[in-house]
Amino acid sequence: MPRSIWKGAVSFGLVSIPVGMYTATESKTPKFKQLRESDHTPIRYKRVAESDGEEVEWDDIVKGYEFEKGRYVVFTPEELEAASPDSGAKIVDVIQFVDQGEIDPIMYKSSYYLAPESSGIKAYKIFQQALEEQGVVGIAKVTIRDKQHLATLRSHDGVMIMETMHWPDEIRAAEFEELDTSVEIRDEELQMATSLIENMQRPFDESEFHDVTRERIEEVAEKKVAGEEIVLPDEAEPTKVVDLMDALKASVDAAKEQKEKAG
Repeated sequence: MPRSIWKGAVSFGLVSIPVGMYTATESKTPKFKQLRESDHTPIRYKRVAESDGEEVEWDDIVKGYEFEKGRYVVFTPEELEAASPDSGAKIVDVIQFVDQGEIDPIMYKSSYYLAPESSGIKAYKIFQQALEEQGVVGIAKVTIRDKQHLATLRSHDGVMIMETMHWPDEIRAAEFEELDTSVEIRDEELQMATSLIENMQRPFDESEFHDVTRERIEEVAEKKVAGEEIVLPDEAEPTKVVDLMDALKASVDAAKEQKEKAG
């Protein structure tokens, strides 16, 4: 059984459900260490002060808030804890419920499983099933490691999932000069693009997707360990520029053929 990284309670109305929080995802990106080229000795980084280059021990490090370039005010751990509301409460405080479609996916950050503690299994299952039947998500606030997060709470495959979110003022505005450029879009171009989308539309099957880069790196690493010769593939020829309508038509034909084979 995995170890919880946080324990607290889901709270809404007068109901409180004790839960443990577990990381729902993991990164499988191949990890590389920087080595000295001459003898492959790993490179180690040190914490040094900018003013004199002296190494600084962890116990001598404090947190500074930069209010102007190069000017700081120092915060103590107690001040940081006091700045975060309910830092010691360990409550997923559900404020309201909304349709999931109301939330732009750009706001989501990290996913966590919330599993019930033994004393709250029945209440957990009731709440989880009600969420699933209503098809809604809860909007909540939760403090983790002295930092308050906006979060959503939803039901998926019999378990509650909490997803931390960016605060609304952390989302950058999509301001690009190119988008202000006026272009003429012909009806047949839009119809062709719509047809392409329709022919490429099918249910999402997660088993179809895998990290090709990771697989290739792991394959090459195994060959290197075994002392095999590594042959790099030839570089692909640059894609030729084609007319937009020709590209759309060719794409639609290819999508139709693929759909017929799959069907």
